Amino acid sequence: MNRKRRRWPRQRAIAGFVLALAACTLHAADYRIDSSRSHAEFGVRLLWLTQVTGSFEHIDGDVTLSAQRDVAVVDAHITVDSIQMSSERFRRWVMAPEFFDAEHYPTIHFVSEPVPVASLEHGGALFGTLTLRGVSRPARFELLPSPCPLDTPRDCRIEARGDIQRSEFGMTGHRTALSDQVRLGLIIAIDHAPTTSGS
Repeated sequence: MNRKRRRWPRQRAIAGFVLALAACTLHAADYRIDSSRSHAEFGVRLLWLTQVTGSFEHIDGDVTLSAQRDVAVVDAHITVDSIQMSSERFRRWVMAPEFFDAEHYPTIHFVSEPVPVASLEHGGALFGTLTLRGVSRPARFELLPSPCPLDTPRDCRIEARGDIQRSEFGMTGHRTALSDQVRLGLIIAIDHAPTTSGS
């Protein structure tokens, strides 16, 4: 476990290099995330028995392809105060400073490393950087197999799920009652990006 943690700085440096390289080969966004048909989910175990869950109802961002259209970068922004939960009391709690701290950090941001376009449909690992509460950490999601025909993007559905440790993002309260592991899911629908003038 300690060996893995010592590699994080090196992994972040490698990820940064890969993203910088991608920026040189990727052009303007090809697709936008359709906020009306997309959402994110989270869950954390309470008292090791009950699962507290919620759904973020607003995601925006884009999906950009390489010039060869064989790899893609997913860039997603999740609005924290768009969260919906079954209990208003739980909602106030996760919005509070001890958890998501929505007042100071209103957005969760995920930008992926370049991923093969085929993985969007057939599944596979999705690596990237997650920024939560102002803290950026490497993150790994698992892409689930799902139809994603980029020639008809409105039929594309990107679904990714993964786990993070909340303590790595400054959420250290209630350790005796709450699991450190938080499950995150992204369910993203896309559409053609708006055409810019002069393009």
